[in-house]
Amino acid sequence: MSENHYDAYKNMTDKQKNRTIWNVITASSLGTLIEWYDFYIFGSLAVVLATKFFPADNPTAAFLSTLATFAAGFVVRPFGALFFGRLGDIIGRKYTFLVTLLIMGFSTFLIGCIPSYETIGFMAPVLVLILRLLQGLALGGEYGGAATYVAEYAQPNRRGYWTSWIQTTATAGLFISLIVILVTKTSLSAEEFDGWGWRVPFWISILMVGVSYIIRKNMKESPLFAKAKSEGKTSKNPLKESFGHKLNFKFVLLALFGAAMGQGVIWYTGQFYAMSFLQKVMNVESAQVDSLMATALFLGTPFFVFFGWLSDKIGRKAVMLTGMLVAILAYRPIYDSMFKSVSLENKTIVTNGITEKRTAKVHDKITADSLVTFHKETLYTDGTLIKKDSVVHWSPNGPVIKDGKAEEPKVSQSVKLADDTKWYLVFLVFIQVIFVTMVYGPIAAFLVEMFPVRIRYTSMSLPYHIGNGVFGGLLPAVATYLVTTGKEAGHATWYLEGLWYPIGVATVCLLIGLFYLKNKNNNIHD
Repeated sequence: MSENHYDAYKNMTDKQKNRTIWNVITASSLGTLIEWYDFYIFGSLAVVLATKFFPADNPTAAFLSTLATFAAGFVVRPFGALFFGRLGDIIGRKYTFLVTLLIMGFSTFLIGCIPSYETIGFMAPVLVLILRLLQGLALGGEYGGAATYVAEYAQPNRRGYWTSWIQTTATAGLFISLIVILVTKTSLSAEEFDGWGWRVPFWISILMVGVSYIIRKNMKESPLFAKAKSEGKTSKNPLKESFGHKLNFKFVLLALFGAAMGQGVIWYTGQFYAMSFLQKVMNVESAQVDSLMATALFLGTPFFVFFGWLSDKIGRKAVMLTGMLVAILAYRPIYDSMFKSVSLENKTIVTNGITEKRTAKVHDKITADSLVTFHKETLYTDGTLIKKDSVVHWSPNGPVIKDGKAEEPKVSQSVKLADDTKWYLVFLVFIQVIFVTMVYGPIAAFLVEMFPVRIRYTSMSLPYHIGNGVFGGLLPAVATYLVTTGKEAGHATWYLEGLWYPIGVATVCLLIGLFYLKNKNNNIHD
């Protein structure tokens, strides 16, 4: 690309520019959406993956290990931001996020091919971790490239609106991952999905990546970067300029602690922690959680664009910090209402509403032993259905003795929600998605406007991915740990303990942003 590309774009009519930027957004968003899909199917299937890639003797530890592996992908995102951000500022935006797309796609596909823990032992979690780290590195380079690319095509007074379309891809990727999982689950029996069907969402990604690669390959470099490159104004050492220059490094820190950090924890609370809370704390049926989350995300996604547009009118700071403040104040009442919506205290069991049955099958590893399942279903007058399974290990001589006493049964319980309760929970999750759209819709434009063209990819990528990858990505694991320890300690509101992490981080971010961020949007440093 040369300066001719910049001049040609500059001389276009507004109508031609709009048509061009829609093509740019479509190409950028499709690839970014697919990368988010790839990244999030791991989180969406965390409950299933815990039983496949980790030892099954301690379900809670296995689930925490899965969340830790999920979080590992987030923790390395800043390193991907540094590596690919540097490449993007030296050789260009287009080629860099072509590479990130391919790395993400193949890593995701291979996760779906890894044999289970029962087959290859500890190599299973090791291989998953390696591929998860590659996913994180790829995503670290993807988002900054896409956001920068769109912003450098956008008209200055509409930058919040145009870049907000990129912001929809994260939620849309999660939404599509839930839909694919839901379709796969309903197309297969429970045994088939548990046996091999959970791999299908991972395999599907390779097809989507192929289509996106073809589209991205035909894209042109951004006009602003093309102009800078033709004039010899690109950086030879973006890392040194971004973080070695005191003034610019101050802006990197301000972007992180005054915006991205709070945005990250609110994003993951409103989407991933909400899903984890429904599954693991409230024990809602997995299929209902997927459909409930998908509905709330679908309804909330257009608000990314609305708040991006609004930030062009009243400023990025006002929109983002308002979102943080409302979330901080509302999280505990919202999650308290969520938890109490499935409380059985005020529910009445229907006449003959309890059914019980016992089944037995040969033990998977000890052929002389059996696994006896005691299944109980309780139906309530409002339509709520509680299913409880107790699996007992039984030997020819009776219950299996372990450490001098009968082995503890493995107990699992699920709640099938009544329709009224389901829609109430959709509403409560939707409110959280609105908080997400307020802080996330404007942030791409906010970050892009803080840094000049020559080091923009590198400088904006690092605070974004530390805020989201580290502070946000650690949230599910940290919050689950806080809930578990709170329950063991006997706290009355143990189910709310996990919220102290996002509330604390967002409060610190709000105060820093309130005092140190400018009220007026910056002009882009062209």
